[in-house]
Amino acid sequence: MRFGTKAIHAGVEPDPATGAVMTPIYQTSTYAQEAPGVHKGYEYARTQNPTRHALEQNLAAIENGTEAFCFGSGMSAMDAVMRMLNPGDEVIATNDLYGGSYRLLTKVYERFGVRSHFTDMTDPANVEALINSNTRLLWIETPTNPMLNIIDIEAVCKIARQHGILTCVDNTFASPFLQMPLDLGADIVVHSATKYLGGHSDVVLGAVIVKDEALAQQLRFLQNAVGAVPGPHDCFLVLRGIKTLHLRVERACKNAKKVAKFLAAHPKVQHVYYPGLKDHPGYMIASRQMRFYGAMVSFILQKDTVDDAMKVLSGTQIFTLAESLGGVESLIGHPASMTHASIPREERLKTGLSDSLIRLSIGVEDFEDLIEDLEQALRLV
Repeated sequence: MRFGTKAIHAGVEPDPATGAVMTPIYQTSTYAQEAPGVHKGYEYARTQNPTRHALEQNLAAIENGTEAFCFGSGMSAMDAVMRMLNPGDEVIATNDLYGGSYRLLTKVYERFGVRSHFTDMTDPANVEALINSNTRLLWIETPTNPMLNIIDIEAVCKIARQHGILTCVDNTFASPFLQMPLDLGADIVVHSATKYLGGHSDVVLGAVIVKDEALAQQLRFLQNAVGAVPGPHDCFLVLRGIKTLHLRVERACKNAKKVAKFLAAHPKVQHVYYPGLKDHPGYMIASRQMRFYGAMVSFILQKDTVDDAMKVLSGTQIFTLAESLGGVESLIGHPASMTHASIPREERLKTGLSDSLIRLSIGVEDFEDLIEDLEQALRLV
């Protein structure tokens, strides 16, 4: 079954009670039992819910996994993966990553004795150099947020396997339509389903997908024991969003490439970060491991000043100044003060994340309108 067909049909069956084509929202906290332990597969909604189950089956299918587990947010999904570690364990993570991920690793799990090292994973040798007897997990984010570096998933996972280390790929920026980490050797895939999977900026949800049954057992236990599960209506919204994932993401990627080329040729723009441009250092790897090059674009202005960046950030009319990404509408953001504010400035600067960097999440509008909007905003500087 090809991707678009799986996105629409996997895990979804007509409701046996009514024939409803769309999976119903099972808004219940508990289920009737004929006798203690005799039931229809559902006991309590923290543990199981039919709407969530349909979404989990769908997610497992589109990521080429065997099981998926849904959580209340992308951060609670990441937290579930981290809970599989023990005090004394160590993590090697991408040095350019979402600010919330950095915060969870450094401000939460370091307190419990799980230490994290951050490195430039675009060179797999940097990963190998940090591995020691305590290393248990590699945390990979590609394309990275917000510098849009590309990490060779297959190469890094090969190193991890040689050392018996788990690999987890945050696939949020790419979505399973563009990139299949499990097929490239990863053990675990994490999503903030709030973004491309939901796709309409109306839901917060996270997911973890695996192939290995031992990992699935751990995650199933943690999902139930910790209880950070999404409600059935949120699951319904993501399930609905996935049905158009391939259509939305392809359109957004095509728009993004046009926007990136426009910005790269603009006299007021100093540099554009977009893996679909042939001068991007990760272009060849992205061409090999991604279907398209993504719909995120970052750039800095020619003067590279915060004042000029703020004029552009506040000057757009179609692009909305807001956090998040992956919706049908285009967003513009300032990572240093918004999505990555929790990362110390000196650490941000090491990865190239300057105080004047602008990040775009390209939507599915007419690309001509997006370019005209950026053009008029750039006239302000």
